[in-house]
Amino acid sequence: MKKTKTILGLSLIAIAGLTLVAADHIDAPAVKDTASDITDFYAFQGQDTNNLVFAVNTQGLLSPATTAAASFNENVMIEVNIDNNGDNKEDLVIQAIRKGDRMYFFGPYAPSVKGKTSTIDMSKASGNVMISKYGASAITATQNGMKFFAGPRDDPFFFDLGQYLDILDGKAAGFRTTGVDTFAGTNVLSVVIEVPKAKLGTAASLNTWVETKKKQ
Repeated sequence: MKKTKTILGLSLIAIAGLTLVAADHIDAPAVKDTASDITDFYAFQGQDTNNLVFAVNTQGLLSPATTAAASFNENVMIEVNIDNNGDNKEDLVIQAIRKGDRMYFFGPYAPSVKGKTSTIDMSKASGNVMISKYGASAITATQNGMKFFAGPRDDPFFFDLGQYLDILDGKAAGFRTTGVDTFAGTNVLSVVIEVPKAKLGTAASLNTWVETKKKQ
């Protein structure tokens, strides 16, 4: 069992048949430029409509020159929390942690400990995947009815930061029809998990959020 402690604020989204996203670039100075820094969390229905996909992006604003050297930290666990009864507490978790050149996944399962502290139940292993390298073909794995990916990706988040700052300063009334993507040309490290809906309970909607937690 591995005991962990939260070292980063969370991103919260709700799922009710639509794709919803949460983004958090730059504004977490305590963990900026580390494996604990979550930039985006996406949850959406898979190409197979019986599945949901959870995508967690970390370590934003990686330039092409620095991406190859970026890596997941073996002491930092990524945890997707799933509330399927509306009480805003995790009923299920999916956990991912690196060991060597692979990412290992556990769950979804009901955690024995909830909140800021977590443990990994090693008996709940659901699969693992070789971590893809920058510039190489993406490596995926399918195990126990789930699909996994871990590695660098182009940052999918689009935001015109310059225009946003102009709006705050009163220099612009709103966003432009065609904005300038501040994050163009930058990369993130991504963990992607595709899960059969049947593994997540029978609720019509889910609340889900993601945390990074450091092993103590």
